[in-house]
Amino acid sequence: MRLYIAFLFTNLPFKMKTILAAVAIVALTVSTFGATPKSGDTAPKFEATATDGTVLKLADFSGKQAVLLYFYPKDNTPGCTKEACTLRDRMGDLIKQGVQVIGVSRDTDESHKKFIADHKLNFPLIADPDGKLVALFDVGMKDRKMARRVSFLIGKDGKIVHVTDTASADVHLAEMQEAAAKLAK
Repeated sequence: MRLYIAFLFTNLPFKMKTILAAVAIVALTVSTFGATPKSGDTAPKFEATATDGTVLKLADFSGKQAVLLYFYPKDNTPGCTKEACTLRDRMGDLIKQGVQVIGVSRDTDESHKKFIADHKLNFPLIADPDGKLVALFDVGMKDRKMARRVSFLIGKDGKIVHVTDTASADVHLAEMQEAAAKLAK
């Protein structure tokens, strides 16, 4: 069969070979990188600047602290505000459990600064207006330039311990609280 396919490929015009090669590369890329990471996967490595100017690298937390990396659609909307304020209020427990919270949306730094000030948030936010981090974790909305509400609890070893992927802020908060408590044991 391979020989037959090779024969067919060699007898195709150059333009057709180029198109088929491009399709194969795209198919391989999508099948390899086009999925939201799952529990048990190694978290994608990232480096990004938080709104306060701090450079955050996942590698800096390795062996020291778990990371709750949560993506959300938009600053100062009801569900996103509820989620952020509840995380703010639970920060003492999360710190005791060895968890660093980092929020990410496609909003701008200016929007994040207002969101942080309006709600006295006590954890860093990353502005991702170009969607690079959103794409890295494959959490973008298909029809809008926003992130879906997806949370990743990443262990000290860099492996994803738990993923919550639902629009409900309440489900995110409950699941992440439970997962962080298990991680701390």
